[in-house]
Amino acid sequence: MSGGPQARDRRSLRSLLPAGTRLATLNRLDRTFNRLGYRLAPYDEGVDPEMSARIKLFRALGIDLVIDVGANAGIYAQGLRGAGYRGRIVSFEPLSGAFAELEQASREDRLWECRQLALGRSDEESEIHVSENSYSSSLLEMKRRHLESAPESRYVGTERIQVRTLDSEWDSLRAREAPVCLKLDVQGYEMAVLDGAAASLPRVACVQSELSLVPLYEGAPSYREMIDRLAEEGLRLAGLERGHFDGETGELLQFDGIFIRD
Repeated sequence: MSGGPQARDRRSLRSLLPAGTRLATLNRLDRTFNRLGYRLAPYDEGVDPEMSARIKLFRALGIDLVIDVGANAGIYAQGLRGAGYRGRIVSFEPLSGAFAELEQASREDRLWECRQLALGRSDEESEIHVSENSYSSSLLEMKRRHLESAPESRYVGTERIQVRTLDSEWDSLRAREAPVCLKLDVQGYEMAVLDGAAASLPRVACVQSELSLVPLYEGAPSYREMIDRLAEEGLRLAGLERGHFDGETGELLQFDGIFIRD
């Protein structure tokens, strides 16, 4: 990730939901209130307006499963929980270090499952570039503009990982009944994930993906290419969220798009 929803959620969650233990407590309280006939809802003053809009959209679409691709340490999923989403989450994260943090964050949440995998075009073993900040790690080479705008994203090593297609994983997700949101935070690897989802993508009601205004990774799609590709899949742009800015120039380099199927 360069600066999409996880980056914002990472900052806000220090006060809203700073640790997996608080997530577990929140879920236990929610279940207790449900048994008493009440629903536990977040206090709006502490919720990012974009997160609030995202949750409203999920509710309008009836989303009951979020496929969290590129989960890193679980910040996106924790943000959803803190904003009131109570459906299932299946998080995919290939890096061993980040996956350990992800498992810890999800440990007491029975509706949050974690898989140590990347999603891509085919089922294979591959090598990922590991960045200093972890969440900018990518299967692709990083371009100079990315490094100049975020020096902490520099690559510091590589790691062998397992890659699967969404189509290969689909049946085990038990997604046949639930409206699904597919969230992509894959550092330029979006097209590969979509190519590996030819059979399953028509069953997806919502896609959230990073969109790049300038090239940040070698071979990564532009925002126009992503919008066109998802339009071909029957998904239209329905929301925008702030993303990664160049700290020196203030130029927006990347943002998030939310796409829905009519």
